[in-house]
Formats: sequence, C-alpha cells, structure tokens
Amino acid sequence: MARQPKILVLNGPNLNMLGQRQPEIYGRATLADIEAMCRTHGEALGFDIDFRQSNIEGELVTWIQQARGEHDGIAINAAAYTHTSVALLDALTLVDIPVIEVHLSNVFARDKFRHHSYISPVAAGVICGFGPNSYILALDALRSILGEA
Repeated sequence: MARQPKILVLNGPNLNMLGQRQPEIYGRATLADIEAMCRTHGEALGFDIDFRQSNIEGELVTWIQQARGEHDGIAINAAAYTHTSVALLDALTLVDIPVIEVHLSNVFARDKFRHHSYISPVAAGVICGFGPNSYILALDALRSILGEA
C-alpha cells in the first residue's frame, strides 16, 4: 500500500488565540476548529496532516527544516512573521517541497505593511480572505500539485 502524503500545516504567532482575538477580522473559529477541519478534509484527500502552532520564530524554522524528507508539502499561515521573517523565507527556500501561503483575512484589504510577504516568493500560491476555508483551499491546492508530481 502506498504511503499517504504527509502535509505540514504550520501556524505562527497569536493564531492560538483565534476565536478570542479580533473576531471581526479572524472570525469565531478556534485553531482547534481549524485543525479538526484540516484533519477531516485531509483524510478525504488521502493526506496525513501534521498540524502545529508556535509563537516562536525559531521553532517554526526548525519544523520547516525537519519537513525536508519527512513531509510532502507545507501549508503555512506565518501570521505576523509573513511580513517580517527572512528566516522563514530562507528555511522555506531550502525545504524543496511545495508550499502554500495561507491567511484567514484578505491581507490586501488591511494595513499596508501586511501587503508584503517574505513567504510569497517561494510559495506555489497564496490563499487569503476565506477565513478557515483558506486552509481547506490550501490542502486542495497541495492535492493538485502533488497529483501532478
């Protein structure tokens, strides 16, 4: 039996506060709700989902580095680190697997500093503005990319 593709779903700072933090922007779903959605949808797609969150940039970098050879794709909502982290860019550059950048809100309808992403140059695509469904769309995109590989 073939091995299921393993997808790393990474979440950056403050996403552990979803459901409480600015629900008018991020909605009422918690990160646990999003994880459950990802696991259910991932299972339907034949994916093994590895779902993680950290407020620590270095921990995210380490997980990305470890993904090389262990995971088949990454969906990443780096949150504020999207706009500040060259370290995440460098880690994603060397991992050599498909990356989808994810955002709950439409970052282009928000503060101007949110319009720049250090992750976008190495991502196969960017999905933003669909709330928790942004993650589902990212998994669908990875399914499409991996199906073509």
